[in-house]
Amino acid sequence: MAEKREQLYEGKAKRVYRTDRPGLYLVDYKDDATAFNGAKKGSIQNKGVLNNLISAVFFRLLEEKGIPTHFVEQVSDREMLVKALDIIKVEVVVRNIVAGSLSKRLGVPEGKVLTEPILEFYYKDDDLGDPMINDYHIRALGLATPAQMNRITELSLKVNKILLEYLADKNIDLVDFKLEFGVHGGELVLGDEISPDNCRFWDKVTHEKLDKDRFRRDLGKVEEAYEEIYRRLTGKSM
Repeated sequence: MAEKREQLYEGKAKRVYRTDRPGLYLVDYKDDATAFNGAKKGSIQNKGVLNNLISAVFFRLLEEKGIPTHFVEQVSDREMLVKALDIIKVEVVVRNIVAGSLSKRLGVPEGKVLTEPILEFYYKDDDLGDPMINDYHIRALGLATPAQMNRITELSLKVNKILLEYLADKNIDLVDFKLEFGVHGGELVLGDEISPDNCRFWDKVTHEKLDKDRFRRDLGKVEEAYEEIYRRLTGKSM
């Protein structure tokens, strides 16, 4: 068991602490909820617990399938021990079905199934609202090397394939999701979280939203949606 030390960082959804084990941090998931780059704020009961538990399920699955992640172990309901990363400031959004900003940008109705996954890159900077960027921006600004971006693209598509197959058995459509990567010990690994906060999950039959869009769009039953994802992944109820 790692001993929690001083807090290093607090973001919109998590706190990160140093531990007594070199190269390992403790992530504490919060119930705070934000949307539209922090313009909308609130709280979702047990969100921190559910996101921690759900992320642990996905990280274990990906590790079993050969995807390197920062996950080490689940420490408590809200806490996860992870490898310390030098974060690459390029966020990846993988899209399988049209929704959200893609629908608005391209005028394509939500729900249209794409013939192949779309990868989008965003500059990780809260103050700028995480603007969309492309390979030219990434190279010119030195955000990542070409080799790193090739690896990020490869891993993102592999993660997508693994999650699509896994969630199909749970009657869940993986509409789109965000990934973040970093470097630990010279290796590029997947970081952050995989949860209803940064994924769009729809019921495969009814297309009911089971993610943070229920908070963004004031659809109600937000806590129930997060709990439903946890139930389908684990067969357990909170």
